[in-house]
Amino acid sequence: MDEENIVNATFYHYKLIKKIPVTRIQVRCYLLLPYIAIIAELFLFSWMSLFYFAITAPLVLWIHYVISRSVLLLSGSSYHKRWKFSMRLPWIGYITDQNISFRMFRKVYTYVTGIGLVLFLIFLLMSPFEFVVSLLFWHLWLLLPRFYAFARLSGLRKDGMIKFNNQDISYYQQ
Repeated sequence: MDEENIVNATFYHYKLIKKIPVTRIQVRCYLLLPYIAIIAELFLFSWMSLFYFAITAPLVLWIHYVISRSVLLLSGSSYHKRWKFSMRLPWIGYITDQNISFRMFRKVYTYVTGIGLVLFLIFLLMSPFEFVVSLLFWHLWLLLPRFYAFARLSGLRKDGMIKFNNQDISYYQQ
């Protein structure tokens, strides 16, 4: 029986094309940005900015989750099983925990970026300005590592696979 499985088995061989390091300095600079933003908001607006800054972080995480999950479910594939909520730096939020096609990753985060910005512009019409600035900051801050991945992988073929680790972003092709 084992011989039959070996003969009929399908093996997927992926070749590592590019490994993009995520250094500790980058992560520390990334973690420094919220402190700079809250100090700037306190100086530019009011002490209420502190309150808005605190409540918008989980709100933006939830909005990203809903948009990402919706895109994955509408794609009609089993991609949603490979995604989870992560608190590891710098990949905070709803992100894949396995190899995923670069095309699907781009699709999900293009929708998250676009729909999120449109949603926050709608909030601009009915919410305090400090609240919307905090929403926009958290939105962009959470997407910054994904934008970094897009930028570093921009010249490569779109049919590859990517994997996010704590120290690097790996790009594979079959």
